[in-house]
Amino acid sequence: MTITLWIINGLLALLFLAAGSMKLARPKAALVTNGMGWAQDFSDGNVKLIGLAEFLGGLGLILPFALGITPVLTPIAAVCLAIIMVGATLTHARRKESPMGSAVLGLLSAVSGVIGFVVVL
Repeated sequence: MTITLWIINGLLALLFLAAGSMKLARPKAALVTNGMGWAQDFSDGNVKLIGLAEFLGGLGLILPFALGITPVLTPIAAVCLAIIMVGATLTHARRKESPMGSAVLGLLSAVSGVIGFVVVL
């Protein structure tokens, strides 16, 4: 179970750290022109906040469990990322865009949360 958790969390962390960094580093207009049309529906601050949440969630998937400091924070981070991805899925569906990417990430985050709670508790 622990190996499965590390594999899932490692992949999710890479994706969320990259996505969060991109949202934090680029202005909203650049995100929109690069195919992230959903950003038009949100203010600059909200886009940065989403990016920060994804970045911190990516760190939360790895650091607490790896360092052994309050490892229960790892599955909590996974559940929080799953909640963020529910919002992303709904946003994409409302805009008539494909919600599959965010739905898959949300499902993997939920699986990570369940496995994480089993391993940690």
